[in-house]
Amino acid sequence: MIYRVFQDLKLSALGFGAMRLPVIDGDDSRIDEAAAMKMVDTAMANGINYYDTAWGYHGENSELVMGKALAKYPRENFYLATKFPGYDPGNWGKVEEIFEKQLEKLQVEYFDFYLFHNVCEMNIDAYLDDEKYGIYSYLMEQKKNGRIKHLGFSCHGAMDILKRFLDAYGNDMEFCQLQLNYLDWTFQHDKEKVEVLNEKNIPVWVMEPLRGGKLAKLEPAYEESLKALRPDEEIPAWAFRFLQSIPSVTMILSGMSNQEQLEKNLKTFETDQKLNEEEMQTLLGIADKMLSVGTVPCTACHYCVSHCPQGLDIPHLLSLYNEHAYTGGGFIAPMALSALDEDKKPQSCIGCRSCEQVCPQQIKISEVMADFTEKLG
Repeated sequence: MIYRVFQDLKLSALGFGAMRLPVIDGDDSRIDEAAAMKMVDTAMANGINYYDTAWGYHGENSELVMGKALAKYPRENFYLATKFPGYDPGNWGKVEEIFEKQLEKLQVEYFDFYLFHNVCEMNIDAYLDDEKYGIYSYLMEQKKNGRIKHLGFSCHGAMDILKRFLDAYGNDMEFCQLQLNYLDWTFQHDKEKVEVLNEKNIPVWVMEPLRGGKLAKLEPAYEESLKALRPDEEIPAWAFRFLQSIPSVTMILSGMSNQEQLEKNLKTFETDQKLNEEEMQTLLGIADKMLSVGTVPCTACHYCVSHCPQGLDIPHLLSLYNEHAYTGGGFIAPMALSALDEDKKPQSCIGCRSCEQVCPQQIKISEVMADFTEKLG
């Protein structure tokens, strides 16, 4: 196992993510405890010392199972991370209640790492309204009391959301967890987000390194290109090698669903094999080709915006369309759209085509908005 230094800690570069534990009969809320515990035992035996869970994972059962799995080990042998579930408005006023329950579920007296979970468009105002909800003040108090050793946040929001959070709390954030992989390096503007975090000297924690499994297997032509460069490298390993090549990446979390995935990842993280320039450009070129299918080529020039009688932020909506279309659904686009006024959502497009007359990319914007509305149901 390779390790990364974080302050005075030595963290395994591969973290054990507990969002996709093995389940029974395909029911996400029914974790196969025996299989999960075997995976934790294997991880511990092979040098993984960072374990990441959250309140909402597996129907609120992930913390319970991870608490059981880790209880047999001395507390100083592992680092434990969980999160405040601010993605649910019903939780905004319950930070103390939830925090105390998490300690109980995980059978610990403190958390090594604790996060504001999923800072995004729909909760940024609540996270920043400390007078009303007191989330920030409470978590800072727990850090002062030693019940949180390191405080950070995860973010699925757009760049402006990341910057707002950093402007408010950046001086107190010790790490930031991003959905980061070679696909999202450009698709979700991760390169720019990493640069912003670098300016604040905030190290990066990675979630979704394989983008929910999309990068575990590629089209044959793409795989052949990569095999020509590294014949013995497994295709999923390329995603991890990409992340090993980003200097500010400290922790790479993988939500492994079975023993086989765990063992393959352990093998990958026996060595640190950064990509050279040719390998990096080949991989990013493959990402560009993958993203060209099913998405629209918006460059966010904003010419369209001044020609929209409805005042829609068309580039933002097209960006969300691309995410939703490429992913085949998911939560990111609906989550971002939930923060918009009803008259600023895709269904408010009246199909006048004024925007299309000035679009340099000749995107059929009205048709995209209609398709987006249909996809969202």
